[in-house]
Amino acid sequence: MTTPNYTVPGMKTDTAAAVIALLQQRLHALNDLALTLKHVHWNVVGPQFISVHTMLDPQVDGVRAMVDDIAERIATLGGSPNGTPGALVAARSWDDYSVGRADAIAHLAALDVVYQGVIADHRVAIDETEESDPVTQDLLISQAGDLEQYHWFVRAHLENADGTLRTAGQSTEAGAAGAVS
Repeated sequence: MTTPNYTVPGMKTDTAAAVIALLQQRLHALNDLALTLKHVHWNVVGPQFISVHTMLDPQVDGVRAMVDDIAERIATLGGSPNGTPGALVAARSWDDYSVGRADAIAHLAALDVVYQGVIADHRVAIDETEESDPVTQDLLISQAGDLEQYHWFVRAHLENADGTLRTAGQSTEAGAAGAVS
């Protein structure tokens, strides 16, 4: 973690450095999510193709806007956002999306797991910025709300009439995709 030479008024540079590091991880996660959503958009097949294909474009656009907001917040705090693919791959703690060409429901099941991870990590970041940077926390809260709505759109396709999810108990993309196939 590099301490910036300057930051926003009222914030110490060591605090800014910690927030920048946290935001960089969110930047990587959101960049990965945008790419994953586009991958699904291109590789979805089956009877629900058109509905899922068209549902994903606004999600991609929304996540790309989140990426830009996070990168600009990093710069505002005196940091230098790194959005290169190599940096993302080197820093991430998750594997590549594992589903290629597949039925729409299989992709949605895998995306359920992806969204769970991204949202859970966003909520951790929200908690971690509560005391240090309420402006960043507010940004993350707003993004979490949008991510949760996108997740709901995905989960609506996986919900049974009794309110249970067809992906219940699955913790991997492949496992979730296999559970609905």
